[in-house]
Amino acid sequence: MTAPARPATAETIVAIATPPGRSGIGIVRLSGAEALCLSLTLLRGRTTLVPGKATYARIHDPATGTVLDDAIVTCFPAPRSYTGEDVVEIATHGAPVVLEAVVRACVAGGARLAEPGEFTQRAFLSGRLDLTQAEAVHDLISATTLHQARVAASQMGGALSRVVQPIKSELISLIATLEAGIDFAEDDLEVHPETAIVTTVSTLLAGLARLEQSYRYGNALREGRTLAIIGRPNAGKSSLFNALLERDRSIVTATPGTTRDVITEQTAFAGIPLQITDTAGIRQTTDEIEALGIARSRETLADAALVLLVVDATQVIDPEDVALFDELAGRPALVALNKCDLVSQAACAERVQQLTGLSRQLTVTQVSARTREGFMALRERIHTALVGENASSDSVFLTNERQHAAVSAAQAALAAALTAMQQRVPHEMVLLDLHTALDALDLLTGTTTADDILNLIFSTFCIGK
Repeated sequence: MTAPARPATAETIVAIATPPGRSGIGIVRLSGAEALCLSLTLLRGRTTLVPGKATYARIHDPATGTVLDDAIVTCFPAPRSYTGEDVVEIATHGAPVVLEAVVRACVAGGARLAEPGEFTQRAFLSGRLDLTQAEAVHDLISATTLHQARVAASQMGGALSRVVQPIKSELISLIATLEAGIDFAEDDLEVHPETAIVTTVSTLLAGLARLEQSYRYGNALREGRTLAIIGRPNAGKSSLFNALLERDRSIVTATPGTTRDVITEQTAFAGIPLQITDTAGIRQTTDEIEALGIARSRETLADAALVLLVVDATQVIDPEDVALFDELAGRPALVALNKCDLVSQAACAERVQQLTGLSRQLTVTQVSARTREGFMALRERIHTALVGENASSDSVFLTNERQHAAVSAAQAALAAALTAMQQRVPHEMVLLDLHTALDALDLLTGTTTADDILNLIFSTFCIGK
């Protein structure tokens, strides 16, 4: 999906490019046809800037001539800049008043305040970035874990595009072949046999299937996940919560009902942001405050991506445990049988058997929050429940719903084309599905025009020589 080219008379925009607040250095960025000229009005006595070279200069207020600050100024002429336009970056001391004064001076000189994301939008419109790269810029800025940042940086460098482009090129080649066979049949142009076309479409489908399967992990990495810890009072929920965080956050006592409200903290599992919530123990109660906490526990349970039910291994399974299992029916959930260090192995095995009888769909892990026994297995099962069995360690993923929808649409169209070929439907009809698949992939890498396909036909088949 490529927006129409922006006219050369597009306004010059300006904005502070560094985060709000005080810092050692702050940067004001300009982009547009007047960026260089406008910046020179702030540098009295200087008539030029060397492209790509940092220049020390003093920034003046054009209206009064007073010095605003010393600065390092760098210009990047079009098209070799982030936006594809003339770009100037003015690095001053990071005092907000200084940065705002520089911006006001630029606006007074004719620039316009940039809209959110407008620099990256211009980079996309000028062809410097495709949509997946533009999205990765936002992901990199928003990263909260190092693994998130590394993946976003890889995507920003075009990793996803490099995976999609060969698939797209092969699809364009197939479309060109079929259209050549239809449009130039009188020239006895040889096209691929039916079996070769079916093989090509099958290969394309396999490549897209691998991409589609990366979405669960990629989206979890980008968006993060939520884990709610629930259970009866005194089952050890807060102890498990602290152990998963690897620090004491919740108050832990032997008194049932100590936790009266939900407590939420952020952590990371294998680089995936994870929000863990400790909840009040769920039981029948007449205490008004405790009842409010239990109501919030159930709200948290309903909203969580994954629920961890904590069961006390030292207590017999009773109707309240059964009721909690019933509440988890159909939800992604795990069971932690806690305090296994306080009972025999035989007793633990018996409890596991009882819990498995309540729901064979829930995995039961024997743990001890006190000794950390079984914690490695529990963390692995939490990670698997969040991202799937075959989570890839690669850096190329579909990370958002738009990308996933585009790949899924391309898959559906290619599957329809494959069925049509197997049923010996005329190529004119097959091409409709192939073009639909190409349109879907264009949402990832940019639009392929009819001229692109036509040019490939003539260059490949030497028609009209």
